[in-house]
Amino acid sequence: MNLENIPQIKHTKSGNFFLLAGPCAIEGEEMAMRIAEKIVTITDQLEIPYVFKGSFKKANRSRIDSFTGIGDEKALKILEKVSKEFGVPTVTDIHTNEDAAMAAEYVDILQIPAFLVRQTDLVMAAAATGKTVNLKKGQFMSPESMKHAVQKVLDCKNENVMVTDRGTMFGYQDMIVDFRGIPTMKQYASTVLDVTHSLQQPNQTIGVTGGRPDMIETIAKAGIAVGVDGLFIETHFDPANAKSDGANMLHLDYFESLMKKLVAIRQTINQF
Repeated sequence: MNLENIPQIKHTKSGNFFLLAGPCAIEGEEMAMRIAEKIVTITDQLEIPYVFKGSFKKANRSRIDSFTGIGDEKALKILEKVSKEFGVPTVTDIHTNEDAAMAAEYVDILQIPAFLVRQTDLVMAAAATGKTVNLKKGQFMSPESMKHAVQKVLDCKNENVMVTDRGTMFGYQDMIVDFRGIPTMKQYASTVLDVTHSLQQPNQTIGVTGGRPDMIETIAKAGIAVGVDGLFIETHFDPANAKSDGANMLHLDYFESLMKKLVAIRQTINQF
């Protein structure tokens, strides 16, 4: 994937990793704009190529009473406003073939959730839009198996594809990152490490996913050290009250400090 093919992406010559970051879900316009403004300011200062992330709909929740969204079109229009207001590209998840064409009208990158990455029709629908496609590695899949998911996009005459590792199931209620998979997947496509979802603790008995946000810095540093092309981090100014995945999100107050450390590590790695 050529990073410069993503509309409005900045700082591509800085030598930094690129970043997909934002809230798990779009909860409203004010929260999205507040988070975007903060991250854009930080990434511009540090010259990090940045894509604003926000799910317009959460279709894969543990319980039927969990938050799923504020309305598809309403959330997608907020993503479009973020892009226009701050001059940054945007990414969102899709869950059905119909979502692909609809979301492509508003965002720059279509993301295939990990649970759905083997759904050939969905991957093909995303690829057919011509947008960049971000394939999340299934928690149940090996790094080597992602070669075939990437090939589906390429076979649709779309070379704008990336792979994101979001951890592998470790027992029933935990995730683990196998960093050996990063160089493997880099053979197939630009590779991103989803730091926050890799720290989920799913399948809790109360039906709400847990997490280890205290390990975010550790996993992110390790990802940069082994050479990931990009990082994926969900963040919120009030994770305790976020409507989705609050248990493993990075508090927005800690974002700048972490980015400065990661940029310093990347600069060191670039010397070798």
